[in-house]
Amino acid sequence: MNPVSRLRSSSRSPFLQVVKTAVAVVAAVLLCELVIRGPFPTFAAIAALLVVQPSINQSFVKGLERSAGVVLGVVLATGLHFLLGDAVWVVLVAIVVSILIAWALRLTPTSATQVGISGMLVLTAGVVTPNYSADRVLETVLGAAVALVVNAVIVPPVLLRPGHLAVARLARDTAVAFERVAIGLTEGWDHDRWHDALLRARALRQQHAKADAALTAARESLTMNPRGGRHRTILDRDVAVTEHLRVLVTRVTGMTRAIRDNATPDLRADPMVGRIATEVARIGADVRALGRQVESTELAQAEPEAFPEESEPALTAPLAVVRPNSRHWVLIGALLEDIRRVREELLGEDD
Repeated sequence: MNPVSRLRSSSRSPFLQVVKTAVAVVAAVLLCELVIRGPFPTFAAIAALLVVQPSINQSFVKGLERSAGVVLGVVLATGLHFLLGDAVWVVLVAIVVSILIAWALRLTPTSATQVGISGMLVLTAGVVTPNYSADRVLETVLGAAVALVVNAVIVPPVLLRPGHLAVARLARDTAVAFERVAIGLTEGWDHDRWHDALLRARALRQQHAKADAALTAARESLTMNPRGGRHRTILDRDVAVTEHLRVLVTRVTGMTRAIRDNATPDLRADPMVGRIATEVARIGADVRALGRQVESTELAQAEPEAFPEESEPALTAPLAVVRPNSRHWVLIGALLEDIRRVREELLGEDD
């Protein structure tokens, strides 16, 4: 792999994020020039650069980490300067001590790094005085506050759409997996085709993990977001649907594996298998309808009216086996149990 390629990301940040960062830096520097009237407010510019994050909650956390690190670093540097003087070796001592303090206090990587950087900048910037140290702390706080305000005021990010679409895709692909089982039982697939179906069903687990991660990012973007209130209803619904799909993915994978491991050439001839295939096809229809409900939800709205009315489920009454087939009773029993559990999940029935 080309080492230079490691310097580049697979995707770039939204251009709006770049604009907000630039606005935050300029605003922080100008504000500090008015309030402090000293040398160029380096600490404010650095704070603004670091605090503008993809979500307001992340910006708030970065601001706290940055401010805490600066306060510790400035206090440490000021104390060492008055105790040991301004020799070069004092700067090295400050850096080493800052590393040890960060380790002892279990600071986050951002705060831990900032302690050493702030101490080094204070000791190498010129004459250290109590006023100078206090101004550097004030610079940092102002820079972080300005960045937080800019991120919250200029189109605060809402990352709901990626998670919403991921849930809809997961529901659709889970429905396809159930429909695949119904088709395979009806057509009497061989072992190789069932093995391929099992691989596709297992891939749903990774897809579910990606959808869950996208919903986590969406919830993060809505935390402390003034635009978040009207979106949380949709997010909560998507999270609930994803939890249902987690169970359904587990069930369809188990059904596919059971058939692959236990199916025989005469399985198709068992009349009970045809009834099971019909019921599994109905499950697929219900899951597909669930996916359509998610897809049709308008992200621009968050009132209950925004959600389409749920259709009646296609599932019928539970299947009953009067005389189990001596050759297939283990597989048929396992499939019936999976259907029962899927029915409970779709209809919200208790055990």
